[in-house]
Amino acid sequence: MTFESLNPADLTDVVTSIELATASDVVDATRRAHAAQRAWSDIPAPARGRVVAAVGRLVEANKEALAALVTREIGKPYAEALGEVQEVIDTCDFFLGEGRRLYGQTVPSELPAKQLFTHRMPVGTAFIITAGNFPTAVPSWYLVPALLCGNTVVWKPGEVSPAIATALTALFHAGGVPADVLIAVIADGPTTYSGLETALDEGLVQKVGFTGSTAVGRQIGELCGRHLQTPCLELGGKNPMVVMPDADLDLAVEGALFGGFGAAGQRCTSLGTLWVHDDVYADLRARFVSAVESAVVGDPTKDVLYGPLISPTYLANHERNLGLVADHHTTHGSTGLGRITSDNPRAGFVGDPDAGVFAHPTVVEGITPGDALYDTETFGPLVGLGRFSSLDEAIELANGHGYGLSSSIYTTSPESVWRFRSRISAGMVSVNNSTSGAEAHLPFGGNGRSGNGSRQSGVWVLDQFTRWQAMNWDWSGRLQKAQMDVADLPSDASFRL
Repeated sequence: MTFESLNPADLTDVVTSIELATASDVVDATRRAHAAQRAWSDIPAPARGRVVAAVGRLVEANKEALAALVTREIGKPYAEALGEVQEVIDTCDFFLGEGRRLYGQTVPSELPAKQLFTHRMPVGTAFIITAGNFPTAVPSWYLVPALLCGNTVVWKPGEVSPAIATALTALFHAGGVPADVLIAVIADGPTTYSGLETALDEGLVQKVGFTGSTAVGRQIGELCGRHLQTPCLELGGKNPMVVMPDADLDLAVEGALFGGFGAAGQRCTSLGTLWVHDDVYADLRARFVSAVESAVVGDPTKDVLYGPLISPTYLANHERNLGLVADHHTTHGSTGLGRITSDNPRAGFVGDPDAGVFAHPTVVEGITPGDALYDTETFGPLVGLGRFSSLDEAIELANGHGYGLSSSIYTTSPESVWRFRSRISAGMVSVNNSTSGAEAHLPFGGNGRSGNGSRQSGVWVLDQFTRWQAMNWDWSGRLQKAQMDVADLPSDASFRL
Protein backbone atom coordinates (compact mmCIF):
# COMPACT_ATOMS: atom_id res chain seq x y z
CA MET A 1 0.00 0.00 0.00
CA THR A 2 1.32 3.42 -0.95
CA PHE A 3 1.25 6.13 1.72
CA GLU A 4 1.47 9.82 0.89
CA SER A 5 2.94 12.06 3.56
CA LEU A 6 1.37 15.49 3.32
CA ASN A 7 2.52 18.80 4.74
CA PRO A 8 -0.16 19.51 7.39
CA ALA A 9 0.20 23.25 6.86
CA ASP A 10 -0.43 22.81 3.13
CA LEU A 11 -2.19 19.59 2.20
CA THR A 12 -1.38 20.09 -1.48
CA ASP A 13 2.32 19.62 -0.69
CA VAL A 14 3.26 15.92 -0.90
CA VAL A 15 6.40 15.51 1.19
CA THR A 16 7.03 11.93 0.07
CA SER A 17 5.27 8.80 -1.13
CA ILE A 18 6.30 5.47 0.33
CA GLU A 19 5.27 1.85 0.05
CA LEU A 20 4.27 0.67 3.51
CA ALA A 21 5.92 -2.48 4.81
CA THR A 22 4.02 -5.74 5.15
CA ALA A 23 4.10 -7.99 8.21
CA SER A 24 6.56 -10.26 6.43
CA ASP A 25 8.77 -7.24 5.72
CA VAL A 26 8.76 -6.46 9.44
CA VAL A 27 9.75 -10.02 10.31
CA ASP A 28 12.46 -10.04 7.64
CA ALA A 29 13.93 -6.86 9.14
CA THR A 30 14.13 -8.50 12.57
CA ARG A 31 15.85 -11.55 11.04
CA ARG A 32 18.49 -9.36 9.44
CA ALA A 33 19.02 -7.35 12.61
CA HIS A 34 19.15 -10.51 14.74
CA ALA A 35 21.79 -12.01 12.43
CA ALA A 36 23.91 -8.85 12.64
CA GLN A 37 23.82 -8.50 16.41
CA ARG A 38 26.77 -10.69 17.43
CA ALA A 39 29.23 -8.93 15.14
CA TRP A 40 28.05 -5.50 16.32
CA SER A 41 28.33 -6.43 20.00
CA ASP A 42 31.86 -7.77 19.39
CA ILE A 43 32.98 -4.26 18.44
CA PRO A 44 34.47 -2.70 21.59
CA ALA A 45 32.08 -0.32 23.33
CA PRO A 46 34.47 2.66 23.04
CA ALA A 47 34.49 2.16 19.26
CA ARG A 48 30.69 2.09 19.24
CA GLY A 49 30.87 5.32 21.23
CA ARG A 50 32.92 6.87 18.45
CA VAL A 51 30.17 5.91 16.00
CA VAL A 52 27.66 7.68 18.24
CA ALA A 53 29.96 10.71 18.26
CA ALA A 54 30.09 10.70 14.46
CA VAL A 55 26.30 10.50 14.25
CA GLY A 56 26.00 13.47 16.59
CA ARG A 57 28.34 15.58 14.49
CA LEU A 58 26.45 14.68 11.31
CA VAL A 59 23.11 15.60 12.86
CA GLU A 60 24.68 18.87 14.02
CA ALA A 61 25.95 19.61 10.51
CA ASN A 62 22.49 18.87 9.09
CA LYS A 63 20.53 20.51 11.91
CA GLU A 64 18.79 23.20 9.88
CA ALA A 65 17.87 20.88 7.01
CA LEU A 66 16.49 18.22 9.35
CA ALA A 67 14.55 20.80 11.38
CA ALA A 68 13.07 22.24 8.17
CA LEU A 69 11.91 18.73 7.26
CA VAL A 70 10.32 18.32 10.70
CA THR A 71 8.45 21.58 10.16
CA ARG A 72 7.32 20.57 6.69
CA GLU A 73 6.24 17.01 7.48
CA ILE A 74 4.59 17.33 10.90
CA GLY A 75 4.00 21.08 11.16
CA LYS A 76 6.11 21.81 14.23
CA PRO A 77 7.17 25.49 14.35
CA TYR A 78 10.71 25.84 13.07
CA ALA A 79 12.11 27.15 16.37
CA GLU A 80 10.74 24.09 18.18
CA ALA A 81 11.95 21.82 15.40
CA LEU A 82 15.47 23.16 15.87
CA GLY A 83 15.17 22.41 19.59
CA GLU A 84 14.01 18.88 18.86
CA VAL A 85 16.97 18.19 16.58
CA GLN A 86 19.26 19.65 19.24
CA GLU A 87 17.95 16.97 21.59
CA VAL A 88 19.32 14.33 19.20
CA ILE A 89 22.70 16.05 19.28
CA ASP A 90 22.63 16.30 23.07
CA THR A 91 21.74 12.62 23.37
CA CYS A 92 24.66 11.63 21.16
CA ASP A 93 26.99 13.91 23.11
CA PHE A 94 25.94 12.31 26.39
CA PHE A 95 26.17 8.71 25.26
CA LEU A 96 29.36 8.89 23.25
CA GLY A 97 31.22 8.83 26.56
CA GLU A 98 29.17 5.93 27.91
CA GLY A 99 31.05 3.69 25.50
CA ARG A 100 33.93 4.04 27.97
CA ARG A 101 31.68 3.85 31.02
CA LEU A 102 29.63 0.69 30.62
CA TYR A 103 30.99 -0.17 34.02
CA GLY A 104 30.65 -3.45 35.80
CA GLN A 105 31.86 -4.09 39.33
CA THR A 106 34.33 -6.21 41.22
CA VAL A 107 32.67 -7.67 44.30
CA PRO A 108 34.45 -9.30 47.26
CA SER A 109 33.67 -12.96 47.79
CA GLU A 110 32.91 -14.60 51.14
CA LEU A 111 35.40 -17.31 50.17
CA PRO A 112 39.21 -17.03 49.79
CA ALA A 113 40.95 -17.24 46.41
CA LYS A 114 37.74 -16.29 44.68
CA GLN A 115 36.57 -13.07 43.00
CA LEU A 116 33.13 -11.90 41.89
CA PHE A 117 32.33 -9.61 38.96
CA THR A 118 29.35 -8.05 37.22
CA HIS A 119 29.19 -7.16 33.53
CA ARG A 120 26.68 -5.27 31.39
CA MET A 121 25.65 -7.32 28.36
CA PRO A 122 23.51 -6.22 25.40
CA VAL A 123 20.01 -7.65 25.41
CA GLY A 124 20.13 -8.58 21.70
CA THR A 125 17.81 -7.14 19.08
CA ALA A 126 15.49 -4.29 20.04
CA PHE A 127 12.24 -3.45 18.28
CA ILE A 128 11.48 0.24 18.75
CA ILE A 129 8.11 1.86 17.97
CA THR A 130 7.82 5.64 18.18
CA ALA A 131 5.10 8.21 17.52
CA GLY A 132 5.01 11.03 15.00
CA ASN A 133 4.93 14.01 17.37
CA PHE A 134 8.67 13.91 18.14
CA PRO A 135 10.05 12.21 15.04
CA THR A 136 13.75 12.78 15.80
CA ALA A 137 14.22 13.42 19.54
CA VAL A 138 12.27 10.51 21.00
CA PRO A 139 13.70 7.94 18.56
CA SER A 140 17.19 9.07 19.54
CA TRP A 141 16.40 8.30 23.19
CA TYR A 142 16.02 4.67 22.15
CA LEU A 143 18.34 4.27 19.17
CA VAL A 144 21.48 5.89 20.58
CA PRO A 145 21.74 3.94 23.88
CA ALA A 146 20.51 0.70 22.30
CA LEU A 147 23.19 0.82 19.62
CA LEU A 148 25.87 1.98 22.04
CA CYS A 149 25.19 -1.00 24.29
CA GLY A 150 25.74 -3.45 21.43
CA ASN A 151 22.18 -4.15 20.38
CA THR A 152 20.81 -4.11 16.87
CA VAL A 153 17.59 -2.18 16.26
CA VAL A 154 14.53 -2.42 14.08
CA TRP A 155 12.79 0.95 14.26
CA LYS A 156 9.14 1.49 13.36
CA PRO A 157 8.60 5.27 13.32
CA GLY A 158 5.24 6.98 13.20
CA GLU A 159 3.92 6.41 9.70
CA VAL A 160 3.02 10.12 9.46
CA SER A 161 6.71 11.05 9.26
CA PRO A 162 8.42 8.70 6.79
CA ALA A 163 10.61 11.39 5.21
CA ILE A 164 12.02 12.37 8.60
CA ALA A 165 12.59 8.72 9.53
CA THR A 166 14.39 8.07 6.26
CA ALA A 167 16.62 11.11 6.77
CA LEU A 168 17.46 10.27 10.37
CA THR A 169 18.27 6.66 9.49
CA ALA A 170 20.54 7.85 6.69
CA LEU A 171 22.43 10.06 9.16
CA PHE A 172 22.98 7.08 11.50
CA HIS A 173 24.23 4.95 8.61
CA ALA A 174 26.52 7.73 7.39
CA GLY A 175 27.93 7.95 10.91
CA GLY A 176 29.09 4.34 10.79
CA VAL A 177 26.10 2.27 11.91
CA PRO A 178 25.91 -0.76 9.55
CA ALA A 179 22.76 -1.12 7.46
CA ASP A 180 21.50 -4.26 9.22
CA VAL A 181 22.37 -2.93 12.68
CA LEU A 182 19.71 -0.23 12.33
CA ILE A 183 16.75 -0.91 10.05
CA ALA A 184 13.79 1.43 9.70
CA VAL A 185 10.46 -0.06 8.60
CA ILE A 186 7.49 2.16 7.78
CA ALA A 187 4.27 0.30 8.51
CA ASP A 188 0.85 0.90 10.00
CA GLY A 189 -0.05 -0.18 13.51
CA PRO A 190 -1.86 -3.50 12.90
CA THR A 191 0.81 -4.64 10.44
CA THR A 192 3.54 -3.77 12.92
CA TYR A 193 1.82 -5.70 15.70
CA SER A 194 1.41 -8.77 13.50
CA GLY A 195 5.05 -8.71 12.43
CA LEU A 196 6.28 -8.13 15.97
CA GLU A 197 4.16 -11.00 17.27
CA THR A 198 5.77 -13.37 14.77
CA ALA A 199 9.26 -12.04 15.48
CA LEU A 200 8.80 -12.60 19.21
CA ASP A 201 7.46 -16.10 18.59
CA GLU A 202 10.58 -16.87 16.55
CA GLY A 203 12.92 -15.47 19.20
CA LEU A 204 14.20 -12.68 16.98
CA VAL A 205 13.48 -9.78 19.36
CA GLN A 206 14.72 -9.50 22.95
CA LYS A 207 13.53 -5.99 23.82
CA VAL A 208 10.60 -3.84 22.76
CA GLY A 209 10.44 -0.08 23.23
CA PHE A 210 7.18 1.74 22.62
CA THR A 211 6.16 5.39 22.79
CA GLY A 212 2.48 6.04 22.16
CA SER A 213 -0.98 5.72 23.64
CA THR A 214 -1.82 3.93 26.86
CA ALA A 215 -4.28 1.65 25.05
CA VAL A 216 -1.66 0.40 22.58
CA GLY A 217 0.92 0.23 25.35
CA ARG A 218 -1.28 -2.26 27.18
CA GLN A 219 -1.39 -4.44 24.05
CA ILE A 220 2.38 -4.27 23.66
CA GLY A 221 2.85 -5.12 27.33
CA GLU A 222 0.55 -8.14 27.07
CA LEU A 223 2.35 -9.37 23.95
CA CYS A 224 5.78 -9.05 25.57
CA GLY A 225 4.51 -10.71 28.73
CA ARG A 226 3.86 -13.92 26.80
CA HIS A 227 7.61 -14.08 26.22
CA LEU A 228 8.60 -13.03 29.75
CA GLN A 229 9.94 -9.76 28.41
CA THR A 230 9.56 -6.35 30.02
CA PRO A 231 9.08 -3.65 27.38
CA CYS A 232 10.11 -0.03 27.79
CA LEU A 233 6.75 1.76 27.69
CA GLU A 234 6.47 5.55 27.49
CA LEU A 235 2.76 6.26 27.28
CA GLY A 236 0.23 9.04 27.62
CA GLY A 237 -0.23 11.78 30.16
CA LYS A 238 -2.84 13.99 31.75
CA ASN A 239 -0.27 16.30 33.20
CA PRO A 240 -1.34 18.65 36.02
CA MET A 241 -0.08 22.13 36.78
CA VAL A 242 -0.86 23.37 40.29
CA VAL A 243 -0.83 27.13 40.96
CA MET A 244 -0.55 28.05 44.64
CA PRO A 245 -1.65 31.42 46.14
CA ASP A 246 1.96 32.58 46.49
CA ALA A 247 2.86 31.83 42.84
CA ASP A 248 4.22 34.33 40.35
CA LEU A 249 1.05 34.45 38.24
CA ASP A 250 2.67 35.92 35.14
CA LEU A 251 5.25 33.14 35.18
CA ALA A 252 2.53 30.52 35.72
CA VAL A 253 0.55 31.83 32.76
CA GLU A 254 3.64 31.72 30.55
CA GLY A 255 4.32 28.13 31.60
CA ALA A 256 0.71 27.06 31.12
CA LEU A 257 0.52 28.65 27.67
CA PHE A 258 3.64 26.89 26.42
CA GLY A 259 2.93 23.64 28.24
CA GLY A 260 -0.65 23.46 27.06
CA PHE A 261 -0.45 24.78 23.53
CA GLY A 262 3.16 24.46 22.37
CA ALA A 263 3.35 21.93 19.53
CA ALA A 264 -0.46 22.30 19.36
CA GLY A 265 -0.74 20.32 22.61
CA GLN A 266 0.64 17.24 20.86
CA ARG A 267 3.20 16.23 23.46
CA CYS A 268 2.87 13.42 25.97
CA THR A 269 3.99 16.03 28.50
CA SER A 270 1.50 18.70 27.40
CA LEU A 271 -0.47 20.38 30.17
CA GLY A 272 -3.73 18.50 30.72
CA THR A 273 -5.44 20.45 33.49
CA LEU A 274 -4.48 23.73 35.11
CA TRP A 275 -5.47 23.55 38.79
CA VAL A 276 -5.63 26.96 40.49
CA HIS A 277 -6.07 27.84 44.17
CA ASP A 278 -9.34 29.60 45.05
CA ASP A 279 -7.50 32.68 46.33
CA VAL A 280 -5.97 33.48 42.93
CA TYR A 281 -8.38 31.67 40.64
CA ALA A 282 -10.20 34.70 39.20
CA ASP A 283 -6.97 36.60 38.57
CA LEU A 284 -5.12 33.66 37.03
CA ARG A 285 -8.11 32.65 34.92
CA ALA A 286 -8.40 36.13 33.42
CA ARG A 287 -4.68 36.30 32.63
CA PHE A 288 -4.54 32.82 31.14
CA VAL A 289 -7.62 33.25 28.95
CA SER A 290 -6.27 36.57 27.69
CA ALA A 291 -2.90 34.97 26.87
CA VAL A 292 -4.55 32.14 24.94
CA GLU A 293 -6.80 34.56 23.05
CA SER A 294 -3.80 36.63 21.94
CA ALA A 295 -1.47 33.73 21.10
CA VAL A 296 -0.30 33.64 17.50
CA VAL A 297 -1.30 30.50 15.59
CA GLY A 298 -0.64 29.54 11.99
CA ASP A 299 2.14 29.01 9.45
CA PRO A 300 4.85 27.00 11.29
CA THR A 301 7.62 28.67 9.30
CA LYS A 302 6.66 31.97 10.96
CA ASP A 303 6.91 33.16 14.57
CA VAL A 304 3.87 31.33 15.98
CA LEU A 305 3.04 29.54 19.22
CA TYR A 306 1.88 26.54 17.25
CA GLY A 307 1.11 25.48 13.72
CA PRO A 308 -1.13 22.75 12.33
CA LEU A 309 -1.96 19.44 13.90
CA ILE A 310 0.22 16.62 12.65
CA SER A 311 -2.33 15.23 10.20
CA PRO A 312 -6.08 15.14 9.49
CA THR A 313 -6.27 12.09 11.76
CA TYR A 314 -4.96 14.11 14.69
CA LEU A 315 -7.44 16.87 13.92
CA ALA A 316 -10.31 14.37 13.88
CA ASN A 317 -9.21 13.06 17.29
CA HIS A 318 -9.13 16.62 18.65
CA GLU A 319 -12.64 17.28 17.36
CA ARG A 320 -13.87 14.09 19.04
CA ASN A 321 -12.40 15.30 22.31
CA LEU A 322 -14.25 18.59 21.96
CA GLY A 323 -17.37 16.46 22.06
CA LEU A 324 -16.51 15.65 25.68
CA VAL A 325 -17.20 19.24 26.75
CA ALA A 326 -20.20 19.03 29.12
CA ASP A 327 -23.03 21.42 29.93
CA HIS A 328 -21.35 22.60 33.14
CA HIS A 329 -18.17 23.55 31.27
CA THR A 330 -17.37 26.93 29.72
CA THR A 331 -14.98 27.28 26.79
CA HIS A 332 -12.55 30.14 26.25
CA GLY A 333 -9.49 31.00 24.23
CA SER A 334 -10.45 31.71 20.66
CA THR A 335 -12.99 33.05 18.22
CA GLY A 336 -14.23 29.53 17.47
CA LEU A 337 -13.92 25.83 18.27
CA GLY A 338 -12.48 22.97 16.25
CA ARG A 339 -10.85 23.44 12.89
CA ILE A 340 -9.73 26.94 11.89
CA THR A 341 -11.01 27.87 8.44
CA SER A 342 -11.99 31.04 6.63
CA ASP A 343 -15.57 30.25 7.69
CA ASN A 344 -14.50 29.54 11.30
CA PRO A 345 -11.67 32.05 11.66
CA ARG A 346 -9.12 32.59 14.39
CA ALA A 347 -8.35 36.22 15.16
CA GLY A 348 -4.74 37.02 14.29
CA PHE A 349 -4.16 33.78 12.37
CA VAL A 350 -0.96 33.78 10.29
CA GLY A 351 -1.21 32.25 6.81
CA ASP A 352 -3.97 30.46 4.92
CA PRO A 353 -6.22 28.56 7.35
CA ASP A 354 -7.90 26.57 4.59
CA ALA A 355 -4.60 25.14 3.34
CA GLY A 356 -3.91 22.91 6.34
CA VAL A 357 -5.29 21.27 9.48
CA PHE A 358 -5.22 24.02 12.08
CA ALA A 359 -7.29 24.06 15.29
CA HIS A 360 -8.47 26.75 17.67
CA PRO A 361 -6.84 26.76 21.13
CA THR A 362 -9.49 25.86 23.68
CA VAL A 363 -9.63 26.30 27.44
CA VAL A 364 -12.36 24.24 29.10
CA GLU A 365 -13.30 25.75 32.45
CA GLY A 366 -15.01 23.81 35.22
CA ILE A 367 -13.15 20.47 35.12
CA THR A 368 -14.04 18.18 38.02
CA PRO A 369 -13.46 14.49 38.79
CA GLY A 370 -16.01 12.40 36.95
CA ASP A 371 -15.81 14.49 33.80
CA ALA A 372 -14.64 12.64 30.72
CA LEU A 373 -12.16 15.46 30.20
CA TYR A 374 -10.76 14.95 33.70
CA ASP A 375 -9.12 11.65 32.82
CA THR A 376 -8.92 11.62 29.00
CA GLU A 377 -5.62 12.45 27.33
CA THR A 378 -6.78 14.94 24.71
CA PHE A 379 -3.52 15.32 22.72
CA GLY A 380 -4.39 18.58 21.01
CA PRO A 381 -4.80 22.30 21.73
CA LEU A 382 -7.19 21.77 24.64
CA VAL A 383 -6.44 22.57 28.30
CA GLY A 384 -8.75 22.00 31.25
CA LEU A 385 -9.13 24.56 34.03
CA GLY A 386 -10.19 23.71 37.57
CA ARG A 387 -9.85 24.97 41.12
CA PHE A 388 -8.86 23.74 44.57
CA SER A 389 -8.83 25.04 48.13
CA SER A 390 -5.81 23.26 49.66
CA LEU A 391 -2.59 21.60 48.52
CA ASP A 392 -3.89 18.22 49.72
CA GLU A 393 -6.91 18.62 47.46
CA ALA A 394 -4.71 19.71 44.56
CA ILE A 395 -2.53 16.61 44.89
CA GLU A 396 -5.60 14.39 45.02
CA LEU A 397 -6.94 16.03 41.87
CA ALA A 398 -3.54 15.74 40.18
CA ASN A 399 -3.27 12.01 40.92
CA GLY A 400 -6.89 10.91 40.63
CA HIS A 401 -6.97 10.00 36.94
CA GLY A 402 -4.19 7.42 37.20
CA TYR A 403 -1.71 9.00 34.80
CA GLY A 404 1.75 9.73 36.17
CA LEU A 405 4.05 11.24 33.57
CA SER A 406 4.79 14.91 34.18
CA SER A 407 3.59 17.49 36.70
CA SER A 408 4.24 21.06 37.73
CA ILE A 409 3.74 23.32 40.73
CA TYR A 410 4.08 27.10 40.87
CA THR A 411 4.88 28.39 44.34
CA THR A 412 7.52 30.20 46.37
CA SER A 413 7.04 27.92 49.39
CA PRO A 414 9.67 25.19 49.95
CA GLU A 415 7.16 23.35 52.13
CA SER A 416 4.64 23.22 49.27
CA VAL A 417 7.35 22.08 46.85
CA TRP A 418 8.49 19.18 49.02
CA ARG A 419 4.99 18.06 49.97
CA PHE A 420 3.98 18.09 46.32
CA ARG A 421 7.12 16.23 45.23
CA SER A 422 6.74 13.52 47.84
CA ARG A 423 3.08 12.77 47.08
CA ILE A 424 2.63 13.34 43.35
CA SER A 425 2.48 10.12 41.35
CA ALA A 426 4.26 11.58 38.31
CA GLY A 427 7.70 10.40 37.29
CA MET A 428 8.72 13.99 36.58
CA VAL A 429 8.14 17.14 38.63
CA SER A 430 8.74 20.75 37.57
CA VAL A 431 8.84 23.65 40.01
CA ASN A 432 7.96 27.04 38.53
CA ASN A 433 8.33 25.58 35.05
CA SER A 434 5.98 24.01 32.52
CA THR A 435 5.08 20.33 32.32
CA SER A 436 6.92 20.09 28.99
CA GLY A 437 10.62 19.80 28.42
CA ALA A 438 13.30 17.17 28.86
CA GLU A 439 17.08 17.09 29.04
CA ALA A 440 19.23 14.32 27.63
CA HIS A 441 20.87 13.46 30.96
CA LEU A 442 17.74 13.28 33.16
CA PRO A 443 15.48 10.21 33.41
CA PHE A 444 12.28 10.51 31.40
CA GLY A 445 9.22 8.37 31.98
CA GLY A 446 6.07 7.82 33.98
CA ASN A 447 4.02 5.51 36.12
CA GLY A 448 0.50 4.09 36.17
CA ARG A 449 -1.33 4.81 32.94
CA SER A 450 1.77 6.66 31.73
CA GLY A 451 4.12 3.71 31.66
CA ASN A 452 5.51 0.68 33.45
CA GLY A 453 8.19 2.50 35.41
CA SER A 454 10.87 2.24 32.73
CA ARG A 455 12.98 5.31 32.12
CA GLN A 456 14.66 6.82 29.09
CA SER A 457 17.60 9.23 28.85
CA GLY A 458 20.63 9.53 31.09
CA VAL A 459 22.40 6.53 32.56
CA TRP A 460 19.06 5.11 33.68
CA VAL A 461 18.14 3.97 30.17
CA LEU A 462 21.15 1.64 30.14
CA ASP A 463 19.11 -0.75 32.28
CA GLN A 464 16.64 -1.04 29.38
CA PHE A 465 19.25 -2.12 26.85
CA THR A 466 21.64 -4.20 28.92
CA ARG A 467 21.27 -7.18 31.21
CA TRP A 468 23.48 -7.85 34.18
CA GLN A 469 25.75 -10.87 34.05
CA ALA A 470 27.26 -12.12 37.34
CA MET A 471 30.58 -13.98 37.21
CA ASN A 472 32.58 -15.80 39.86
CA TRP A 473 36.17 -16.92 39.40
CA ASP A 474 37.59 -19.44 41.86
CA TRP A 475 41.35 -20.04 41.63
CA SER A 476 41.70 -21.99 44.88
CA GLY A 477 42.09 -25.31 43.07
CA ARG A 478 39.26 -26.90 45.03
CA LEU A 479 35.46 -26.74 45.07
CA GLN A 480 34.40 -24.08 47.55
CA LYS A 481 30.72 -24.12 48.39
CA ALA A 482 29.10 -20.75 49.08
CA GLN A 483 27.23 -20.45 52.38
CA MET A 484 28.78 -23.78 53.46
CA ASP A 485 32.56 -23.38 53.46
CA VAL A 486 32.57 -19.86 54.89
CA ALA A 487 35.10 -19.12 57.64
CA ASP A 488 33.45 -18.78 61.05
CA LEU A 489 35.57 -16.36 63.09
CA PRO A 490 35.37 -16.72 66.86
CA SER A 491 33.50 -14.19 68.98
CA ASP A 492 32.32 -13.87 72.58
CA ALA A 493 28.59 -13.12 72.53
CA SER A 494 28.50 -12.98 76.38
CA PHE A 495 30.99 -10.12 76.64
CA ARG A 496 29.73 -7.05 78.53
CA LEU A 497 31.46 -3.87 79.66
